[in-house]
Amino acid sequence: MRNNIGKVQLPLQTFSLMAGFMVWSILAPLMPYITQDISVQEGQKAIILAIPVILGSVLRIPIGYYTNLLGSRLVFLSSFIILLFPVFYLSQAQSTGGLMIAGFFIGLGGAVFSVGVTSIPKYYPKEKHGFANGVYGMGNLGTAVSSFLAPPIAGTIGWQHTVQLYLIVMATFAVLMFIFGDKEEPKVKIPMMSQTKQVMNNYKLHYFSFWYFITFGAFVAFGLFLPNFLVGHFEIDKVDAGIRTGVFIAIATLLRPIGGMLGDKFNALNVLKVFFVGMIVGALLLSISNNILLFTVGCLTISICAGIGNGLIFKLVPTYFNKEAGVVNGIVSMMGGLGGFFPPLIITFVTSLTGSNHLAFFLLALFGIIALITMMHMTKLEKRYYNSITCSFKEE
Repeated sequence: MRNNIGKVQLPLQTFSLMAGFMVWSILAPLMPYITQDISVQEGQKAIILAIPVILGSVLRIPIGYYTNLLGSRLVFLSSFIILLFPVFYLSQAQSTGGLMIAGFFIGLGGAVFSVGVTSIPKYYPKEKHGFANGVYGMGNLGTAVSSFLAPPIAGTIGWQHTVQLYLIVMATFAVLMFIFGDKEEPKVKIPMMSQTKQVMNNYKLHYFSFWYFITFGAFVAFGLFLPNFLVGHFEIDKVDAGIRTGVFIAIATLLRPIGGMLGDKFNALNVLKVFFVGMIVGALLLSISNNILLFTVGCLTISICAGIGNGLIFKLVPTYFNKEAGVVNGIVSMMGGLGGFFPPLIITFVTSLTGSNHLAFFLLALFGIIALITMMHMTKLEKRYYNSITCSFKEE
């Protein structure tokens, strides 16, 4: 019975996530058009683009918790209704301050990620959690939809009217969730502080958070900074830059369920190591690239590895955390979102300081190497744990 309901909830929540991410990422593809009407300094651009990530990350913890407590239907529905206000405010913005205020509250669109990763596993057996969360994660395509469609629409009707079209999207999905959302979703009523205390001392939570900080952080960061970076650094047309960014996002998103399925079939931790090596290689390519071809190869390598890595990590989370899944999903996904906040600022700072962005990409490679070391450490601890369990069983 739950599985049949899941067949409705999985696509419904996936497309709802897509709608949320469309709003969350709206500023990046429209920034080249916004700056034609509003004077925005280069340093301010990075801040404005990064601001939605703050609320979109921090709110993931309470939203994951309240999804367990109240159900996905109510959390998604209220989120879409609330988002109507900052989206409309953004369409009326006439200053950098207005862009920052609207961008901050639009962050709620990114926070809804915690809803599905907490809700969807309730409808599927454990051996399908990786696949189910991977499919749900394809809602990240909302970022690609905005990258592909927002620039050409803005070129035709203006960026303000383009933003207002998103009001229709939010209202539509609020209605869909009200009608088709699961009113009988199983609830988990454990106080948030109690759940948080239970998991905070577990090293796996911190490792998962760090790994997702890198993989999902790369996904968010590249989606944020690529449109303006390609226009400013390589002098690419605004629409072309949006398409290239959309391709990066689409590849990472479409490969996410592949990562989940690989985690279902093989040892997710071992597979994750392989794709982190790929991310390191991609980051090193970017750190030495001076032409668009090498830069593209590096970006696509990171896109592939980050997408599969995202799916693998959210296979690992429900494997090791069950009743605390709401809080753990919130913490891990919050760290992933924050992983997208810092890189655009670091790239801007490093470029202004050194005249080149190469060092910033080298730092990504360095973080990947540190992550690999932590994965090897977890493998060692897991082997020690299972060996001790096996010895105890034999003695009995």
